[in-house]
Amino acid sequence: MNTMRLFFALWPPEDLSRALADGAEALARRFGGRPTRRETIHLTLAFLGEVDAACVSGVIDAGRRAYAAPFQLVVDRFGYWRHNDLLWAGCTEPAEGLRSLVMALRRQLRAASIAFDAAPRFVAHLTLVRKARIVRGEVDMISLEPLRWPCSGFVLVHSRPAAGGREYAVLESFPLPAAARC
Repeated sequence: MNTMRLFFALWPPEDLSRALADGAEALARRFGGRPTRRETIHLTLAFLGEVDAACVSGVIDAGRRAYAAPFQLVVDRFGYWRHNDLLWAGCTEPAEGLRSLVMALRRQLRAASIAFDAAPRFVAHLTLVRKARIVRGEVDMISLEPLRWPCSGFVLVHSRPAAGGREYAVLESFPLPAAARC
């Protein structure tokens, strides 16, 4: 069976990904670990994992049916997950539009019987450093100048192994229409 590892994501504009990558480099120097490469920084909306290549058109159709209005995120905080030593950036107050998009996407994936990682609590985050070594509470002392991110679309991404990590290729882009349909 020919499979593809897929996920839906918000892909930051160049200026935002550059600022986050610069921050990741600085954080890795401070806390150790491996910074995320600029070209792979993203915010995962739904991780599908290995999908039969013959089913990709159904995945794309589900993405096309996931309607939400454009929104703005304010990336303004860092977080750390001790269980996997992951340092990330996120939003103190995630936009309602982000929640609406995630819910709409999950509804469409379920309706199409497409399996995905449906963690009960969605945490909007952008991975910055893997294998970081942070002392409890230390991440709360790191400040982040708020980064504004206007979100007017999302993408379906194919993740494949490559030298030095994973390589991502956008398979399809999905605009968020100014007047979203429900």
